Amino acid sequence: MDHELSPDEIAALARRIDQPIVLVGMMGVGKTSVGKRLSALLHMPFVDADEEIERAAQMSIPEIFAQFGEDYFRDGERRVIARLLDGPEATRRKVIATGGGAFVNAETRALVLQQGIAVWLDSDIDVLLERVSRKDNRPLLKQGDPREILTRLKAERESAYAEAPIHVKSGNGPHGRTVTKILKGIDQWL
Repeated sequence: MDHELSPDEIAALARRIDQPIVLVGMMGVGKTSVGKRLSALLHMPFVDADEEIERAAQMSIPEIFAQFGEDYFRDGERRVIARLLDGPEATRRKVIATGGGAFVNAETRALVLQQGIAVWLDSDIDVLLERVSRKDNRPLLKQGDPREILTRLKAERESAYAEAPIHVKSGNGPHGRTVTKILKGIDQWL
């Protein structure tokens, strides 16, 4: 299970993928950094749903939360992800990193499960806490103790994340290890 895939094995797998790979999971799990590496290996475009939301709203996510609230943000997030999943077959092959709460929305989750390959990236609370402390752009963590908030959110969201057909644990090791696990998970799932 630990051996790396050869470039030929990765190329063969990439040819079998005909829909978006959608990375879901908690904030700080590495969806963006892992997603960029995955997209480079598979020669597919990478899209960060949070960046697309900010571009569409012409505001940062913390500004959207502050001005309009989480429900408004989640509605915009759902519309943006639906747009990213849709489109002609040639543009559907991509890697999409979603925000931590996106897959919790039942409508968004149904769209992702129907039109994409959902991969749940999962980490322990200590790993998440260490990673999220590097950035100050997490509106949900500004409402109290970050460890308590992450623990509660993870517990609340786990049943939704568990609907993703591919589940990969991401630890403190190099992201390349996580990417290899994702590739192997997709290979088995296809």
